[in-house]
Amino acid sequence: MPALDPRIDAYIAGAADFAQPILTHIRAVVHAACPEVEETMKWSMPHFQYHGMLCAMASFKSHCAFSFWKGALLFPDAEKTSMGHLGKITSLGDLPSKKDLTGLIKQAMQLNDAGARVARPKAAPRALRVPADFMQALAANPAAQEVFEAGSASFKREYVDWIEEAKTAPTRQRRMDQSIAWLAEGKGRNWKYEQR
Repeated sequence: MPALDPRIDAYIAGAADFAQPILTHIRAVVHAACPEVEETMKWSMPHFQYHGMLCAMASFKSHCAFSFWKGALLFPDAEKTSMGHLGKITSLGDLPSKKDLTGLIKQAMQLNDAGARVARPKAAPRALRVPADFMQALAANPAAQEVFEAGSASFKREYVDWIEEAKTAPTRQRRMDQSIAWLAEGKGRNWKYEQR
């Protein structure tokens, strides 16, 4: 007997009438294909885990979606959409046959067993734009400027972000003055919390 999460029972019961048989069917096929699967709720949607995340299902106002955590490996040529890997599901007829769906779930299980990982593109670091008034303040204090210039991108960004997040001109000026003083002493923005 599979371990069923009562939160998923409640999710299915709260879904639209058209969605309930779809979600119930998907859940049954997942459990039949993968008896060791564990149910959980993540991001307010039913998820199934098997040696890590396996797949998820969701119900919306007019359709359901079913997706695989490593869908990019199962469907390498498919475009990424918000409809899940099986497209917009509005009835049981929109799902693959039980045999085909079972095959997809077993392939996903094999990927998890093998420890396969989906390559995620790294986000390009955002460019650091140092405000002109801060650059002028740094230029007026060579010791502070030297420490700032020698710092890493994250070191600089902590100071710049802190100054830029000020809501008023007086607060911004106080933060710039404090930054220059700390930099002249060779300190990072969060020096109080750094391990010595």
